[in-house]
Amino acid sequence: MAKQLVGSEPPDELILNKIYVIRRQKIMLDRDLAKLYEVETKVLNQAVKRNLERFPPDFMFELTKEEVGEFSRSQIVTMKQGQNIKYLPSAFTEQGVAMLSGVLKSKRAIQVNIQIMRLFTRLRGVMAEHADLRLEIDGIKQKLSSHSQNIELVFQYLDELVEKKEEALPRRQIGYLAQDP
Repeated sequence: MAKQLVGSEPPDELILNKIYVIRRQKIMLDRDLAKLYEVETKVLNQAVKRNLERFPPDFMFELTKEEVGEFSRSQIVTMKQGQNIKYLPSAFTEQGVAMLSGVLKSKRAIQVNIQIMRLFTRLRGVMAEHADLRLEIDGIKQKLSSHSQNIELVFQYLDELVEKKEEALPRRQIGYLAQDP
């Protein structure tokens, strides 16, 4: 996917590395989008606030402090641990990113938005192609889980049988018996 489009558009890999999964949705953060559009995050957020009716919760949402903390540990290497965040980042779903093209009207924003939409579409295609593989893997996981439970049950029964056998059999002395002269 090392394709770079006309002009100074960012490489596809750069954009793909800025697509995260939060709340089981593929999202992009306001600060990453602002960098791609070559505007300040503040400018992007102001444009969104002026057009808030275009961004319902399924298009854009604000991350919680917990999500930011978890996110910074797992995905955002550049965000320092314990950094005091003045404003919680906004997360834009695919539809929210598409809506940004109507809010930010610079040529750069339009070009980058088209590129992002194409990448989201390509990601959806890749995920659909591998859905059958994912289902097969899930089936294997379930079988392994039931196998391990069955093996554990077998060992439990074996332990019980050994205990019962030891209790049931009287112990005989081993060795020679001394005869009286």
